[in-house]
Amino acid sequence: MNGSLSVSEPHRSSRACLASASFPPSVLVLLASVAGLMGSPAALASSPAARGAHRSEVVVRCIQASGLKNARVVGELIEYDDRAGFTAALIAGTYPQPHMRNQPGRSLCLFDRRSRTPFASPADSLR
Repeated sequence: MNGSLSVSEPHRSSRACLASASFPPSVLVLLASVAGLMGSPAALASSPAARGAHRSEVVVRCIQASGLKNARVVGELIEYDDRAGFTAALIAGTYPQPHMRNQPGRSLCLFDRRSRTPFASPADSLR
């Protein structure tokens, strides 16, 4: 039939095609090495300087986004994996509005690592 699949012709998945393909040993060694490096935490880790710069940027941008006075990060930053692409920070400080009379407040900040944008929301119930 003109290159189209019919009910009588079973479709071979790409996985089955790869499994039945014959690769030279040098290609298999190269593929195994690349796969091993990609799974290695050392290969995926950033430098200490890059981690420090990221942490500093998250802290500064999240404190600004919180809108709280005398704000500081509470606890440690929470780094979600790259599939989510966010770093979370809990910020504590005092509300700057006069009617709030310096009442303590908290803000949860999600920092989008791709766009480098902080998103902050009041989070007074988090302790």
